[in-house]
Amino acid sequence: MTLDAAPSQPSAPFTPTHTVEVIGGRWAVAAGHPLAAQAAARVLAAGGNAIDAGVAAGLCLGVVHPEMVSPAGVAPILVHLAAARETYQVSGVGPYPRALTIEYFRDRFGGEIPPGVPRAVVPASPAAWLEALARWGTTSFADAVAPALECAERGFPLSRFSGHLMAGNEAAYRRWPTSAALFLRDGRPLRAGEVLVQSELGQTFRAMMRAEAAAGGSRAAGIAAARDAFYKGDIARAIAAFHQAQGGLLAYEDLASFQVEVGHALTTTFRAYEVAACGFWCQGPVLLQMLNLLEADDLRALGHNSPAYLHLLIEAVKLAFADRDAFYGDPFHVKVPADGLLAKGYARARRSLVREREAWPAMPPAGDPDALAAVRERRGGAWPQPGRPTLNGALDTSYVAVVDAEGNGFSATPSDPNVDATVVPGVGCVVSPRGSQGWLDPAHPSVVAPGKRPRLTPAPAMAFRDGRLLMPFGTPGGDVQQQALLQVFLNVAVFGMSIQEAVEAPRVASRSFPDSFWPHTMAPGKLEIEGRIPEATRAALAALGHQVTAWPDWEWRAGAVCAVLVGPDGTRHGGADPRRGSHAIAW
Repeated sequence: MTLDAAPSQPSAPFTPTHTVEVIGGRWAVAAGHPLAAQAAARVLAAGGNAIDAGVAAGLCLGVVHPEMVSPAGVAPILVHLAAARETYQVSGVGPYPRALTIEYFRDRFGGEIPPGVPRAVVPASPAAWLEALARWGTTSFADAVAPALECAERGFPLSRFSGHLMAGNEAAYRRWPTSAALFLRDGRPLRAGEVLVQSELGQTFRAMMRAEAAAGGSRAAGIAAARDAFYKGDIARAIAAFHQAQGGLLAYEDLASFQVEVGHALTTTFRAYEVAACGFWCQGPVLLQMLNLLEADDLRALGHNSPAYLHLLIEAVKLAFADRDAFYGDPFHVKVPADGLLAKGYARARRSLVREREAWPAMPPAGDPDALAAVRERRGGAWPQPGRPTLNGALDTSYVAVVDAEGNGFSATPSDPNVDATVVPGVGCVVSPRGSQGWLDPAHPSVVAPGKRPRLTPAPAMAFRDGRLLMPFGTPGGDVQQQALLQVFLNVAVFGMSIQEAVEAPRVASRSFPDSFWPHTMAPGKLEIEGRIPEATRAALAALGHQVTAWPDWEWRAGAVCAVLVGPDGTRHGGADPRRGSHAIAW
């Protein structure tokens, strides 16, 4: 069969406008869209905590950033509780339908995972937001969703960045009548500044609010009723009926039985710092592995963004991503050697594979975390090195970071764009198409399977110093996410930059590993570099064997890191990446 083309990108570059670092004495928020930042600020100003504000911003992102986030998508979350000094993760990604098998894709779609309902998984973000709100928040769902509801029903003007992306995806919206009806106007995509009204999505929110109001009793009981309205009521029935009618496998029972996973975050140390991430169901631990690989090196002596510094970072990226490809997957279905992967001794062994004067021409071999060995024993044949060029065309994600007056922190990376699936009539949004991050190779740890979660790219982070929250931080960007977070963290922790300087500094990204999105293409040795990095540096990296490709000076695919940094005096510093029009507010 012939598949629809991948989402396209407009040829004219998005030109970012730059921002200043905001500083407050009580709280701060940084988010991937100004209206989402304002939603969080409204909740904080009214007395809500970081979790209330983060949930409000996350719900709002699903409305105002539809080309990047769905209200029925994914939303991995980290929450830090200052009084208890504990940090929790909320999984925020749903499983494949229980009726799904590899044969579904092999027999019906010629061995492809096509766009639309075939790649749907259970939508996890509503459950993730409500779980966080019920456990650690103080407000009701109705109060948290109020800004999102207002933007959905009254409408909001499309941002420049959203208009830029949607302009290149007219064909994607035309694939499905319900999507075209919502996101096209007069037969063409909405433009920046035009008002987008999402009445059906507003009705979905109101149905959940009515269920909460009718529940009576405690705040938690009301939030549980709002959740049930989505997963066990008419909303779930509408989602399941539409997917089944369109040839998908998502069933009512898949939604009704869904629960997010909650547990303590994974952590590692980097000198005086501690860094937290979500589990191996996503790519979050890649950041921890890269920090372990680099901890013993005198990075400051190499010089910020010098050829030697960037070479070392990229080689560490390749090593960590080789392990991601070999071992990461849903721990409920795959035995992940978690302790070994995060062990300092394992990192020392892997670090020996970095060659100072020569880049790995492709993805290095995976290690052996059980034996703490640099390379695992081959099981016949050469190490696989897929060679098709990567598309780099997938739209992706957004982000929100919050720190409140008590020092509680919230870090979340909601996602699922409106170009990869069809809007469900009566619900008003797309349902998570994260099945695109599965594999059809039975030997791969993230091979599709009934009830299994795909390995997720969105992965928020937090950093700590002296046992106290220093910085929730995160970014969109697919496979670039952890690479961008690494660079921003090191800009702060090693080079002493302010958070806004750290976010705006030029970045690089490797593509020398299988892309997380179907069809998992890769570009061995490819290194993308923003144009503000000098030509002499690019030439030096090319001489080491990197396949250098120049990005524009400010490239949106380099990620859009947002963060809130807590200063030594307790001030809150918001950092917002201009690459995608992010915004920070502090008080």
